Amino acid sequence: MLLQRVAPAAALALGLYTFALSSPAQNATPPHHFIRVTLDGASDQPVSGRLLVFAAQAQAARAEAKDGKVEEVDTNPFDPTAVAVAGREVSGLTPGASVMVDLDDVAFPSGFSTLPAGDYVFQAVLDPDHSYNYLGRDGGDLVSAVAEGPLAAGKALPNLSLVKRLPVHDDPWRLSSRAPQAVRDALPQAKAQTHDASMVSPALSAFWGRPIQVRARVLVPPGYDAKAATRYPTVYFTHGFTGNYDRLAGNIATVWQAMASGQMPKMIWVFLDESTPTGTHEFADSVNNGPWGTALTEEVIPALEREYRMDAKPSGRFLNGHSSGGWATLWLQTRYPKIFGGTWSTSPDPSDFHDFTGVDLYAPDANLYTRADGSPVPLIRDHGKVIANMETFARLERVLGPYGGQMGSFDWVFSPRGQDGAPLPMFDRDTGKVDPKVVAYWHAHYDIAARVAAHWPQLKPDLDGKIHLIVGTADTFYLDGAAHRFKAVLDKLGAKSDFRFLPDRTHFDLYKQGDDDSALLKKIAWEMYAVARPGQARTKAPGQ
Repeated sequence: MLLQRVAPAAALALGLYTFALSSPAQNATPPHHFIRVTLDGASDQPVSGRLLVFAAQAQAARAEAKDGKVEEVDTNPFDPTAVAVAGREVSGLTPGASVMVDLDDVAFPSGFSTLPAGDYVFQAVLDPDHSYNYLGRDGGDLVSAVAEGPLAAGKALPNLSLVKRLPVHDDPWRLSSRAPQAVRDALPQAKAQTHDASMVSPALSAFWGRPIQVRARVLVPPGYDAKAATRYPTVYFTHGFTGNYDRLAGNIATVWQAMASGQMPKMIWVFLDESTPTGTHEFADSVNNGPWGTALTEEVIPALEREYRMDAKPSGRFLNGHSSGGWATLWLQTRYPKIFGGTWSTSPDPSDFHDFTGVDLYAPDANLYTRADGSPVPLIRDHGKVIANMETFARLERVLGPYGGQMGSFDWVFSPRGQDGAPLPMFDRDTGKVDPKVVAYWHAHYDIAARVAAHWPQLKPDLDGKIHLIVGTADTFYLDGAAHRFKAVLDKLGAKSDFRFLPDRTHFDLYKQGDDDSALLKKIAWEMYAVARPGQARTKAPGQ
């Protein structure tokens, strides 16, 4: 455990301040809790950002910690109410200076004064780049030591001092501790065969008024020779939520190892970064994020096809992505059907807004927090057990900061721009009430099922048979519901499509078969290859 160092001025002051909003006779609202946070050693320069204070009941935290030593207090999306958090913005906090955080103002799951009294462990984190919602605790964040103290009316809370800046890991080739040994062994070769393909986009730069890059890595297959006549089918892959350019090593090494061992066909893979400070841009042209779809299809792909030995035709361009990446690839295929020869989108975010993780956004008086019978709208499940509801998730996201959260990311992609320059929220974060005017904009521009249905006569010649969607029947985020809706739309149109609902599979084990965590990816790769090279591809990967 890190030792707490408190600035002299802070050591003389109480860490807890309380005040009454009105006299007890007029209002029974409990007094607010305040905690002092001091910049003390984590930076020798003024700092700004989102200041967060986390708190958990001490006994429970010690029970879960290794050797009973609590070295970190942080949120867990799969047990969201186990840790309370309060947040505020700070600007220009100088070394040695302190700020007071009102633990009852912007707080989750509620103001700290309403939490059960008892001993708690506390930790402060300053997030200077507002990335907590997307990346969690990350390099560059300023943190305090964990301190224990009582949470009760009239009791002093500990002072918290920001004493350490978390190290920035600048090696994008670090693998997860869960990576199989075969993938670890393949990493050096995979790295050697991977090239940075990032480029400044004229379209995005014009939109933002400054240079904006589309970031990507290209993995060439075993035996690739840039001077040879041989060309290769190309797969455009993009990651899910919380992924980025520096978190692709596992995907790249997995693909290389499978190609090198003959478990996947030899193809060129382009690993696309779809992260932004506001979440993921989904490679959709947006009034808020800019023309990312245009940048990819009109600038990046032509440039890559000039440099690499790619097939450079629709029957040799494929798409694959999971979750947010699943939606992005489904969008790209349906929006640009003349360019791509097929998408294999897995567990995509809602493709039909009649089922937005269980909520019909078009229903009268639609509400993301409560159903018509008053019951809460679930969001996260573990098979039959509800882990978190939509309201819990949205309220935590709001406390963690204004940028990078999943709900906010949807607004940045799908919503019209408000008068203040920010995207209009699709729903009220206090009440859950859906704004029908904003939803009408979503429907007109980004409801994939609605768009395909409305334009099917024009889309059919280039899109029919190119949609492959795979999702588990126990998807952790209920994304199988929208997939069923989209399938029904395509079936009604008489479209050829490939929808697979894998029994009892969740969001996180969809690709796994036996001991192979990437079995589905190998199957998908051979299906792509069968389109690009009819008669040459295996129908199944080795071992399947």
